[in-house]
Amino acid sequence: MANIVIVGTQWGDEGKGKIVDLLAADADVVVRFQGGNNAGHTMVVDGEQFISHLIPSGILQKKICVIGNGVVVDPEVLIEEIDYLESKGIAVGPDILKISDRAHVIMPYHKLVDHGRERMKGDKKIGTTGRGIGPSYEDKATRRGVRFADLIDPESFDERLQAIVPEKNFYLEKFLGTDTVDLESMRDQYTQFAKRLNPHVTNVSVAMQKAGKDGKQILFEGAQGTHLDIDHGTYPYVTSSNTASGNACCGSGVGPKDIHGVIGIVKAYTTRVGAGPFPSELFDDIGDLIQQTGAEFGATTGRRRRCGWLDTVILNNAVRLNGLTGLAITKLDVLGQLDEIKICTAYEYNGQRIDEVPANLNYLAACKPVYETLGGWRQDIRAIRRYQDLPELARQYLSRIEDLTGVPIQIVSVGPGRDETIVLDNPFTR
Repeated sequence: MANIVIVGTQWGDEGKGKIVDLLAADADVVVRFQGGNNAGHTMVVDGEQFISHLIPSGILQKKICVIGNGVVVDPEVLIEEIDYLESKGIAVGPDILKISDRAHVIMPYHKLVDHGRERMKGDKKIGTTGRGIGPSYEDKATRRGVRFADLIDPESFDERLQAIVPEKNFYLEKFLGTDTVDLESMRDQYTQFAKRLNPHVTNVSVAMQKAGKDGKQILFEGAQGTHLDIDHGTYPYVTSSNTASGNACCGSGVGPKDIHGVIGIVKAYTTRVGAGPFPSELFDDIGDLIQQTGAEFGATTGRRRRCGWLDTVILNNAVRLNGLTGLAITKLDVLGQLDEIKICTAYEYNGQRIDEVPANLNYLAACKPVYETLGGWRQDIRAIRRYQDLPELARQYLSRIEDLTGVPIQIVSVGPGRDETIVLDNPFTR
């Protein structure tokens, strides 16, 4: 039996959805432990693309899928996602999808606050998705949140709204100068959501304990990436939750002894959506080629992703913060058109070489990448299914990543499809 955590090592969009979908075949339960519908996981099965924002990627493998207490949930979006998947013939009943009774609910005023704040910041905006994620986590921290345990209890729900809504409307109108919410219509709408989702709501921590005692294998699915972590990321250009592997425990209600491995997903180059420093970003034709070949647009927002060379300063930061036991390299095929490939191995700041990520973003923005150059393999590798069949220069590139990180590569993705994958070491089938 093994319980494995999947995390992104960069700024998100590393291809976690595909790897979770792949490994879910050998897991029994897949748990999402943080974030909200500001994340999007894209999966391609038999040529058909599926995008999930809240429901764990294991749903396509017909596994039990769990939304943990660390997730903030927009019930309207969740219901839309359930309906979308069921229209595709994918079962998402209460026996398949479980929601923590301690997960917090995104309310309409959270989204209004999100949009209002971004509008007021103008050119200095963070670049949030506007989905109300941050304001929901904010209310959670200040004990003004609404949990699913409250949502499904009409008396509790009404008490929470009566206490919260007047303050929210004052802030929305007087400070942000935006629309307010109508308490009664919002309560009626969310009461209908509660009726629909009530059968899915349970104590996830207890369910995880039972699954462990029954010998079930659990896959913990992170959203976003390590460098969007609220504590360890490039603050303030981060998300509002802890994206690092340690939050798999807090965000689902399991203890650290129940985690047996952590796989970091690494895009073969680096991308970033939104604002914030990005030392290895490319502003030339190569960056454009990578962006176009890799179809680098956000799964949630559709925004164009910024592209650059693989940055192992960023990667090694993720290795340390997450305690990575393995790597999964994605989108290796995208680099197949290049004559040479660079890896950022360090930064130069004020004439000094540094190999860690500065906390001060002014320092990070002033860092210049120090590159190693390797040969490109100039070959389409999407049909390759054995590591030894990869071009020698592709294997040299992967080997150099292992050397620079000290972490073994377990999976190599050579295309978007589930089958376009080379599995060197499946932690669930050792």
